Amino acid sequence: MPYVRKTLTQLRQQVAQDLASALPGSDPLLRFANLTIMGAIQAGLAHLHNGYLDYIAQQAVPFTATAEYLEAWAALKGIFRIPATPASGLVRFNGTSGDIPSGTPLVRGDGQKYTTTADGTLVSGTVVVPATAVADPAGLVGAIGDCDVGTVFTLGTAIVGVNSTGAATNNFVGGADLEQDDALRARMLLAFQSPAHGGSQSDYVTWALAVPGVTRAWCVPNVFGSGTVGVYIMLDSAEAAHGGFPQGTNGVSQFDHGPNAGAPRDSVATGDQLVVADYIAPLQPVTALVYALAPTASPVAFTISGIASASTAVKNEINDAIDSVLLQYAQITGASTTVDISFVNSAIAAIAGTSGFVITAPAGNIVTASGALPTRGTVTYT
Repeated sequence: MPYVRKTLTQLRQQVAQDLASALPGSDPLLRFANLTIMGAIQAGLAHLHNGYLDYIAQQAVPFTATAEYLEAWAALKGIFRIPATPASGLVRFNGTSGDIPSGTPLVRGDGQKYTTTADGTLVSGTVVVPATAVADPAGLVGAIGDCDVGTVFTLGTAIVGVNSTGAATNNFVGGADLEQDDALRARMLLAFQSPAHGGSQSDYVTWALAVPGVTRAWCVPNVFGSGTVGVYIMLDSAEAAHGGFPQGTNGVSQFDHGPNAGAPRDSVATGDQLVVADYIAPLQPVTALVYALAPTASPVAFTISGIASASTAVKNEINDAIDSVLLQYAQITGASTTVDISFVNSAIAAIAGTSGFVITAPAGNIVTASGALPTRGTVTYT
């Protein structure tokens, strides 16, 4: 039976009763009596002590530990909090002549700062330079540095012969915020529950989730034939602007070696997929051909009857509820997968103001093809 902690009010009442029984004739319930004040102080101290004991109990097991205690538990399994990482990409500038030296500051339209990481010289009126987002001094955020191809950048310092504005020639990827406790705890518990087996399905999932920004991962064996492994990834926070789907092309690591240490055995991935493939390459079994893959988005249209007059706020909550269900239950297994529509019904029913709703479409459970994840499409109210 769990221990039931007494409230501060209960402690004060208990102290008052103890004083009254221990000192016959006294009245510790008088508002300004010395005994009343002393009793309240003692009850308050006991309440603080109980709170500290609660805190100690919380940190004593990995299931409930937080902050540095959680990190300590995770370190026992070789799991460490993923730090915030800055995004990087390429920016093209036009001009007549001149050089853009490494370390040149760049500014995005919203004020986000970047820095070039290599020298660039204009050739035929164009120069492309690599750039990285300036790291957050507090080390908390990094996903804000991700942006799409075509994003406008401005030189932070004028350079003679070079136009002050340029544009990204590819998607800036790799940015990720500091891993939060819930995500770290999930990876830690997975490590406790699934010890390393030299390349099992759970190993690939564990490796992929250790990459900054990756929030969900699935391993599909023999995805493209015998000896191949498919690792599907999602970056729900870092790529929130794209629904969490990776930005890049599917493929293998640039460090994959063909026979006699030859070139990679298939097309090399790019963007987010390359980051994951390169991370897994030195950890995987040496003979496996590992592909980092982006799931295919499969929008699901919903039609809900009975609450056509629901407020905008309620409809927004319904959208969030559907997203939450798909985020929690959607899987990739190498075959078609199913999300029970009952989960969506339960999530919507828990929202105030939805009494009487009926989901008329989809008519049954949400079935998704192999390699695809269901996403919320248009929600229509009738």
